[in-house]
Amino acid sequence: MKLRTAPLLAALAFPLLAQAPTEPTPQKPQRAVLVTGASTGIGRKTTEVLAQNGFFVYATARKDDDLKALAALPNVQALRLDVTKQDQIDAAVKTVQEGGRGLFALINNAGVAVLAPLIEVSERDLAFQMDANVYGPYRMTKAFAPLLIESKGRVLTTGSISGIVTWPMGGPYTMSKHAVEAFTDTLAAELQPFGVQVSVVEPGNYRSEIMANMKERLVQGGYGGAGSRYQKQLDRLLTQPMHREQYREPDDVAAAYLSALEDATPKRRYMVVPDQREAELTIRAAIARVVQLNAEQAFAYDRDALVKLLDEELRKQQ
Repeated sequence: MKLRTAPLLAALAFPLLAQAPTEPTPQKPQRAVLVTGASTGIGRKTTEVLAQNGFFVYATARKDDDLKALAALPNVQALRLDVTKQDQIDAAVKTVQEGGRGLFALINNAGVAVLAPLIEVSERDLAFQMDANVYGPYRMTKAFAPLLIESKGRVLTTGSISGIVTWPMGGPYTMSKHAVEAFTDTLAAELQPFGVQVSVVEPGNYRSEIMANMKERLVQGGYGGAGSRYQKQLDRLLTQPMHREQYREPDDVAAAYLSALEDATPKRRYMVVPDQREAELTIRAAIARVVQLNAEQAFAYDRDALVKLLDEELRKQQ
């Protein structure tokens, strides 16, 4: 009797083939992001959200306690960095280069607030404001540009609705945030040929330490308000709650940063406000500026033409 061994062998071999180990699916490498001013507020919340969503975060701060707290977070490497100190920026670039992950995105979040009347603010205080909020993003972006161009990555900066609106005593701060708007648009045009995308996130009022730090600096500087033409306004300003606990945590701001990193085509501007009032205030300020620009100039548009221009811009967003 002739044995039919081929089918039998095939049947015996099939389970063995089915159980053979498969090649592991290669994991997508973690994209690295550097966040400045990550100790508290928007920077800390953004660091946590990005680290929880698959990014490796270089989180920067200045104080030992903040660095220790950041280093305890998964997917986070804490770096000591003051955006006003070029030697610390250079050291951060070296650390990122040696890390071997490259750099997908830079988030220029570090910032300070100086509140004072423009006709009384000292040049020293105004320089302090601009050094952190304007020169800081400039220094950081310039230093990390080679890595960002290599990765065809992204530059994101924390602006503010104060880059659109203005308010008494907020001159130094709003000037710095208006500068961030121009920084964003110009940088976007200049980096577009290299495949680097640029956005600004413009928060409204959320919980942060920025106002408390501002008050602490004024107090340490010996400010008493005496002799100021605006003493009543400044005293009233400085007696307001500086801890900002009346405001919401900046979860929405961190979510906007996550979208700007994950979207294939991120928006140029992400306005993030906690309520309708702040949204209307900001949009009205932008519209008012357009109306003022158009008023009584040699080539002024009439109402219908202005509405047509608005419709054209709205269609671009669809």
